[in-house]
Amino acid sequence: MEGIISFGNKRNYDDFKKQIPADVLPLFDSIREFCFKLGENVLEDVRMHRVVFCKSMTFRWFLDVEPEKDGVKIKIQRSRKDPIQVIQIKKEQQISEFTEFFKNAYENIH
Repeated sequence: MEGIISFGNKRNYDDFKKQIPADVLPLFDSIREFCFKLGENVLEDVRMHRVVFCKSMTFRWFLDVEPEKDGVKIKIQRSRKDPIQVIQIKKEQQISEFTEFFKNAYENIH
């Protein structure tokens, strides 16, 4: 699949999603799908306990998404100079409340 990278850990999203609580998985999947729709240069780095979305091969990450028991914790980075913003989305919330934050981070990260 296009947009997926690995740093030697050989994990892919199919392996990773087995550790996401079943009732949180639809939320996690919708965040992931939204990130890929932001641009063709979005890359996914599947790590041990989270998935990081980067912009192009510069590996400037803009979203760090970690599943939790009742939702997801997201770290948003707009630039290296701005502080990282941390938000939590509960499984019953819609990501539409947060997509402008995601899009803004993607557009402004260099």
